[in-house]
Amino acid sequence: MDHNVTLITTIAAGFGLALIFGFIAEKLKIPALVGYLLAGIIIGPETPGFTADVEIAAELAEIGVMLLMFGVGLHFSLNDLLAVKRIAVPGAIVQMTVATILGMTLASWWDWSFGAGLVLGLSLSCASTVVLLKALESHGFLETMNGRIAVGWLIVEDLVTVLILVLLPTFAVILGESNGTEHDTVPVWYTIGLTLFLVFAFIALMLIIGRRVLPWLLWQIASTGSRELFTLAVIAFAICIAYGAAAIFSVSFALGAFFAGMVMRESKFSHRAAQESLPFRDAFAVLFFVSVGMLFDPMILVDEPMHVLAVVAIIIVGKSIAAMALALILRYPLNTALTVAASLGQIGEFSFILAGLGLSLGLMPAEGVSLVLAGAIISIAFNPVAFAAISPVSNWVIKHSALARRLERRDDPYAELPMSTARKFLEGQVVIIGYGHVGKRIANALNEKDIPYIIAEQNRELVQDLRKFNVAAVSGDATEPSVLIQAHITDAAMLVIAVPDPLNVRQMVETARTLNPNIEIVLRTNNEDEADLLSKDKIGTVFFSEEELAKSMINHVTQRFDT
Repeated sequence: MDHNVTLITTIAAGFGLALIFGFIAEKLKIPALVGYLLAGIIIGPETPGFTADVEIAAELAEIGVMLLMFGVGLHFSLNDLLAVKRIAVPGAIVQMTVATILGMTLASWWDWSFGAGLVLGLSLSCASTVVLLKALESHGFLETMNGRIAVGWLIVEDLVTVLILVLLPTFAVILGESNGTEHDTVPVWYTIGLTLFLVFAFIALMLIIGRRVLPWLLWQIASTGSRELFTLAVIAFAICIAYGAAAIFSVSFALGAFFAGMVMRESKFSHRAAQESLPFRDAFAVLFFVSVGMLFDPMILVDEPMHVLAVVAIIIVGKSIAAMALALILRYPLNTALTVAASLGQIGEFSFILAGLGLSLGLMPAEGVSLVLAGAIISIAFNPVAFAAISPVSNWVIKHSALARRLERRDDPYAELPMSTARKFLEGQVVIIGYGHVGKRIANALNEKDIPYIIAEQNRELVQDLRKFNVAAVSGDATEPSVLIQAHITDAAMLVIAVPDPLNVRQMVETARTLNPNIEIVLRTNNEDEADLLSKDKIGTVFFSEEELAKSMINHVTQRFDT
């Protein structure tokens, strides 16, 4: 019996080649995403040999977009964004504006239309969340203040890009460049008004009703005890809400899936939902990148090498300089500015979605999509090099540049304690490094006992908020001697390191012991091996999270049976 196996052939070829090239990429210390794109190029219509079905691949890519955006929404935390809002919000908007203007200027030199230039600029303005998270995790930056700033910056970029995806079809009609004709006789103001009304109606529905109904439904399904039913529910919610949003409210699949994930985050099963759906999201994300690679014409590297070079320059140089300059203007350290610059010097999934939408709307020429893809492949491959260069570049610039040294030493109102700080906070006090979940609880306990303390925290915005409540706090990296000096470590009775940062803990301890040899040190870690090493080296009193949790549970259980 003959069977039409086009779908199976496309999936088999996509997964098989993606596995091979993804493995090779990882071995070469390049993100696997580059390998997935190369797999798509090989089975695409622009290269000789086997050609997969482009239409089927495009539909599979749509599912990939839904699940990618669902994952972004599922991990979206308004609190995380608010913690770095003073740099993330203006930073993302200004950087996206600069990149868009650069892209439009470049397109005008090539005699492209205004709409093509707009789509090109927008496509070059948004970095890849997937690439960023992997880079931060591999370099140990994810839990640092710099990492949180970079992630918050990209969250704002994601939100702006989602809004652009919703409004771009309307802009295509306004510009008169859309392939469609159904809106040609409709007034522009009506089109914009209807689009915004439907978007806000969908958002209101999800935030008012969805955030109550979806967690409740997830609870009911979880109560059955069926793992496969729970996983099915998570995937069904993501895809069905995305489809319903497009069919009923005429908004994009991306926006629908994003809000499905965001409201599901309200459920106590959100972490389990993320874990259960991860294999599906990863699988279809691979097919998404493969399908994007199928659109790439490798001849663009031969026919238009200067165009490719110009696009790459905007991504790696233009965006990075804009982000770094803004971070420095907002008085953040050079290291933070370099971390943000490295984080944004690449483009990824949203760029592909924007370019693809621009192509389907008749705004973006096929050459533009290939240029975006070429820029993505090159910038993603270069990104690990950019992250590895942060520390040596920072040290070299500070050593050889008087301006950089002045920027490092410039006055920061939150880097020093106010002159009005009471004497009790300056002698015999506790110095707490980090005001996260653990540091905050320690501080509250010290308040109850009326024990004076000083907070040393990297998040300057958090220090600013603490100052409003008359809490003694200084801003800065506690690995720098100046920060501990401002916390009056020389006269302190105890140092409490409340951040699980194995890379910098030893440096903090060494600095503190140099300034105050008799100080008592208490620290935490989430790694058992690190806990053993710290205890063996007699650095201080070490608390290993799992061990302390076990002790608390043991005490609770045994007290129940005490006679």
